[in-house]
Amino acid sequence: MANLHPVPAPLLREARLRLLSGDDLSLGRVDERVARSWRRSLAAGLAPSHNSRHAEHLSGGELRQALACNRDLINHSQPVMEYLFEQVRHSHSMVVLADRHGTLMHTLGDADFLGKAERVALQAGANWHEAQRGTNAIGTALAESCGIEIHGPEHYLERNDFLTCAASPIASATGELLGILDISGDQRSHHPHTLGLVNTAARMIENRLFLTSCQHQTRLHLHPQAHGIGTLAEGIVALSEDGWIMGANRQALKLLGLQREDIGATPLARVLDTRFEALLLRAHQQPQQPLCLHRRDGSPVHAQLHNPPGRSPARPLTLRAHPAPPEGRSAPSTPSEVQDALQQLDTGDHAWRAAADKARRVAGKPIPVLLLGESGVGKELFARALHDSSPRRHRPFVAINCAALPEQLIEAELFGYSAGAFTGARKEGRPGRLREADGGTLFLDEIGDMPLALQTRLLRVLQERQVSPLGGGEAVAVDFALVCATHQPLREAAEAGRFRADLYYRLNGLSLQLPPLRARSDFAALTDKLLRELSGEPRLHLAPELQARLAAYDWPGNLRQYASVLRTAIAMLDPDEHCIDWVHLGDDLRELLQRAAAPSAGGSDSAATAPPAAAVGTPPSGEQKLADISRAAIQQAIQQHQGNLSAAARQLGISRQTLYRRMGA
Repeated sequence: MANLHPVPAPLLREARLRLLSGDDLSLGRVDERVARSWRRSLAAGLAPSHNSRHAEHLSGGELRQALACNRDLINHSQPVMEYLFEQVRHSHSMVVLADRHGTLMHTLGDADFLGKAERVALQAGANWHEAQRGTNAIGTALAESCGIEIHGPEHYLERNDFLTCAASPIASATGELLGILDISGDQRSHHPHTLGLVNTAARMIENRLFLTSCQHQTRLHLHPQAHGIGTLAEGIVALSEDGWIMGANRQALKLLGLQREDIGATPLARVLDTRFEALLLRAHQQPQQPLCLHRRDGSPVHAQLHNPPGRSPARPLTLRAHPAPPEGRSAPSTPSEVQDALQQLDTGDHAWRAAADKARRVAGKPIPVLLLGESGVGKELFARALHDSSPRRHRPFVAINCAALPEQLIEAELFGYSAGAFTGARKEGRPGRLREADGGTLFLDEIGDMPLALQTRLLRVLQERQVSPLGGGEAVAVDFALVCATHQPLREAAEAGRFRADLYYRLNGLSLQLPPLRARSDFAALTDKLLRELSGEPRLHLAPELQARLAAYDWPGNLRQYASVLRTAIAMLDPDEHCIDWVHLGDDLRELLQRAAAPSAGGSDSAATAPPAAAVGTPPSGEQKLADISRAAIQQAIQQHQGNLSAAARQLGISRQTLYRRMGA
């Protein structure tokens, strides 16, 4: 945002110079973000009189390589930049695109301004990171991760005082910074709306990139008003096949109250009042029609679903081949027989399958289910599948994490409140999550963390099947199936008085223990399922030795941790790679796996099974470099296939071109 009360240029220049003498107090009138940038510039060893002659500038070959790496960003930005330049033509300005490192990739400018721009290296190949050129819109937008305007003497280097610049970040669908869009011009032609223009153009580029990168995923387009869908102001969400948010543009994050870090970790049902399957069905029944949904605060939002070509909107995951049938049970009559949601999660572990079979028997009956298991084993996923396999599957599934809500809010969240019940309450009141679950399933996660006072109220609701809101009001009848979950030993907590014993016995209609990942017998099948769901690529697989090491690891974070590891490894793959190996893991996990495989001081039988340090697929020692391991793997594959490079590439899960490139590295 532009400074509403700009500091006069002479005072800016004086404050900038006094900073060098250690008078930080002189920055009190300077915009806070500019002041932070000046301090970073000073810490980088720059002085205002620094002429930046030694700033980085790519050679011809380096620039060609950078352009190739940013091809998608440039291709989607160029049409928008041309449109943007038409808006500022003849204003002594230029439009600039920089990559995520601050290196300029593409420029368009007025002929009468290009000469001045070249004198300060506003040209392709020049680096405008703050550490190179001090405070400037491109570098400071990178550092601050937001749109910003730097005008005249707000630039740290004196030689850039003649510029006025406005820049905005460009992010991917998953929140990764891709580059910076900038308008730079003569400060005498400064216009107060330039930053808004740049921000809008950057959002246009983001949406173009979003639609291209997520073209094979289901997309949900959102806006508070139905006619806002399809405009630049719409929110766009990319969804996995099971309804998790895998991408979102800025407007969608704002509409749904999410942060970038929530992408990949949030099911759609957590932010909207609908199950993914129900949304798909409604969209199929009303194609191309905006649907009215509600956010978790009760406010309406309109949505339009777009399925990728060839995917049926009505049956996202309902028709699949069965997994291998349990011992003693006959296989289904046809490979595409309809499965329930629990069967779709079944990858063959006997303990998990036994729990699912028991849960299926009580689905639809007034018997509460208590799920036990370590954090990350998939208790909420199991509970949702149980709901989707029950007669209540077309009604709401309401999930509440009792450990995540502040103690002072959980009572209002659960039981609701009447108008004016307390300071800050909504004037129309709120029904509460228990009433929202009416007809469906209520899932109380981490029930062991519920305060004792609320346990008493919950017990009364379960006994009377009525909810009384805070602040008074008439009791309302409720009917829901109850599923609770905890990683705590709830029976011991009840015996010790930390949990109400009568509530424990009320919740514990059927107790089910979900196995930790380290105890599951279906690690390979589970891995294949996760890889397909996370990547959408059926050929993706783990290198055999890596899979063996991962299967032997104890996984303290269970499925949640393992899915995160695989998601990161998939992101590390080259576009033509299909095999995940050691080089695709994070350094911390690679070290842990190495340590787990290392022989003990006295030696052990298990250590004898670990491959030697130089073998293909083993984790590197502290001195080994990943490049050495990669070359060793390539050479061994080539030797095994007697020089047949195509066969070696297939074994390694890479293309011949990638193999050639790595052989020359």
